[in-house]
Amino acid sequence: MADMKRVLVPFLLAWLLAGTAHAADVTVAVAANFIAPMQKIVAAFEQDTRHHATLVSGSTGSFYHQITHGAPFDILLAADDTTPARLEREGFAAPGSRFTYAVGQLVLWSSQSGFVDEGGGVLKSGRFDRIAIANPELAPYGTAAVQALTKLGLLAQVAPKFVQGENIAQTYQFVATGNAPLGFVALSQVFEGGRIVRGSGWIVPAKLHAPIRQDAVMLGRARANAAAQALMAYLRSAKAQAIVRSYGYEAGGG
Repeated sequence: MADMKRVLVPFLLAWLLAGTAHAADVTVAVAANFIAPMQKIVAAFEQDTRHHATLVSGSTGSFYHQITHGAPFDILLAADDTTPARLEREGFAAPGSRFTYAVGQLVLWSSQSGFVDEGGGVLKSGRFDRIAIANPELAPYGTAAVQALTKLGLLAQVAPKFVQGENIAQTYQFVATGNAPLGFVALSQVFEGGRIVRGSGWIVPAKLHAPIRQDAVMLGRARANAAAQALMAYLRSAKAQAIVRSYGYEAGGG
């Protein structure tokens, strides 16, 4: 089955790209943590296919509610795998279109150099008055942060200092601007060229939280949309997956 997928995906991509004489538009709801790599992927996609993609960034939980109330999105790139599965189960998504496009990594990060040590010991030290976290009821990276703190036995100690962002983009802003001295953000937000490029951080070991599998799904309204079909295939391509990895994610593509 895996060998067949390796053959079929490039074939499907080539077939879809060959039919771009009539360019189309696709509107994509993108989890906030993935907006930067998706902007690069879309730039390449538009150049290669002549289709056009509009990106809307936000929290996965909010997107679920918008989609179920008729929001005009064609594709959802979620920050989890449960929301796309739920949309598929409830009849809002095209059956069989769902796949994992990236696996995220959580990082405890501060904009201050030397503030976060390599082992995350700052969490036990308590030498901070606020810590930013994405709303765990809406954002999978917030859920992962709570899981990690629970496994470390630190949730009760740290929770009173939480400053919650609606999504991971707002959470990052809390830390980047110094409104919170540290916080749990997506590695992709602070990672470039194989390293954390600003401040200090501790990449939270994957064993401390459930895998942050990020799934894509095509929504029901887009079944006949050539641009949506082409972009779903493009996300699996080697070019797109190389961009995914460059931002500190593990590649998905299947």
